[in-house]
Amino acid sequence: MADTVPRIVIAGLSGDSGKTIVSMSLLTALRRKGLTIAVFKKGPDYIDAAWLGSAAGTTCRNLDTFLVKPDDVAGIFYAHARTCELAVIEGNRGLFDGKDAAGTHSTAELAKLVKAPVVIVVNATKTTRTVAALITGCRHFDPDLDIRGVILNRIAGPRHQQVITDAIEQSCGLPVLGAIPKLGDDAALIPGRHLGLIPPSEFGSNSAIDDKLNEIAERYLSVDRLLQIATNTVPFTVPDIKTMTPTPVQTTIGYFADSVFTFYYPENLEALERAGARLVPISSLANASLPAIDGLYIGGGFPETHAERLVANRPLLEAVKRHAEAGLPIYAECGGLIFLARSLTIAEKSYPLADVFPVDLVMHARPVGHGYTRLTVDRDNPFYDRGAVITGHEFHYSGPVTAPPDDMTCLRLEMGIGCGAKRDGLVMHKTLAMYTHIHACGMPSWAERFTANATQYRRLCRRQTADSKRDSDTAAAGDMNAGLVRATG
Repeated sequence: MADTVPRIVIAGLSGDSGKTIVSMSLLTALRRKGLTIAVFKKGPDYIDAAWLGSAAGTTCRNLDTFLVKPDDVAGIFYAHARTCELAVIEGNRGLFDGKDAAGTHSTAELAKLVKAPVVIVVNATKTTRTVAALITGCRHFDPDLDIRGVILNRIAGPRHQQVITDAIEQSCGLPVLGAIPKLGDDAALIPGRHLGLIPPSEFGSNSAIDDKLNEIAERYLSVDRLLQIATNTVPFTVPDIKTMTPTPVQTTIGYFADSVFTFYYPENLEALERAGARLVPISSLANASLPAIDGLYIGGGFPETHAERLVANRPLLEAVKRHAEAGLPIYAECGGLIFLARSLTIAEKSYPLADVFPVDLVMHARPVGHGYTRLTVDRDNPFYDRGAVITGHEFHYSGPVTAPPDDMTCLRLEMGIGCGAKRDGLVMHKTLAMYTHIHACGMPSWAERFTANATQYRRLCRRQTADSKRDSDTAAAGDMNAGLVRATG
């Protein structure tokens, strides 16, 4: 069966070409037109995806053929795009940039996988006709790629725009579908820091940004022509969409959800729910204790920029340590690993943290680990079988002062940095913390193991409560009998 889901890929010749501003502006304009939109981000990106979702007024999904098998990526795309009037995919880095020299897992390969037309965003700073040569090169480099047009970014003025437009349209036979002038530093629109843009969760209101994005679309983009390109697509072969009958709720899993911890793929949370978990959001800043939960998921985020406030909430840090020592199943990724460490040093100031693991971390000025990871499980742990291969990604500026001992870790790194010394995955009791982020669609056993651990913990706690009550009742009965003996003796 085939379908002609309207779809378009906004790509670039490199990182920082302006893809995100173009994509967000287009999405904002389309949303204000009343269209239902499905939005996707190519690659393992949390922050850009959050902003794209904010602009579209819906949840942004990540599409990455390294983290998830290509057929399943196509399934994710179609499952969320089929009921919408338009699907917009923002690429990452340069159009052909992938994991290797062959461009494996690139934006171009993703566009071909879902048979989507491509519009290329070009940073036109200090160049004119050369842009046409670059676009011509892209078309000849992979003739199977459906490139439909170009959007110019950082145009210096009308003459600059006209020269480039004429060169592209005459030499490449492609339309120029927009030309955005130099708007000043992009940080003036959306501030950034070491991992990229600041997440939308840290903004009190995005209304000013929303108005600015809509203005950019109305003044500088040919929105109607972009819609026509998205609609005029070849049929897309509908993949088999894997459906799983949801398991009735049998356990409760909490997860940190606030301005500190925001890095969760929606599929990870959905997978836990399908596997029988009721999810409870917890604030690492406002909650002084853990609610009644059977498991805890701590995703990534920015604990380093909120260190003062996290440390000030000492009751929660101590509660997490106490529950970890009691055997509560805890799964932590990157920022979650930081939270569970003994301390984090930032600019020579040390912050005492949950101390679940006797590991001291330090923040560096440059990334310690950045990119895809591949790991093999070589020691026992609560969440993965020995011998399992995990594919994921990492992006962290922190690292251990000294690499933890091997017997504290359960993952051998074949690709990536992790905790150093080619190791990742700190294990203690029923807690596993690692710098690697996983995507649940690429590791389908993860959610089932997590909920199974939580269910087992729930039963253990109930049994202990019942035993305690029985012992208390027995003691009370003994006291009563002793009282009767004294009274009648």
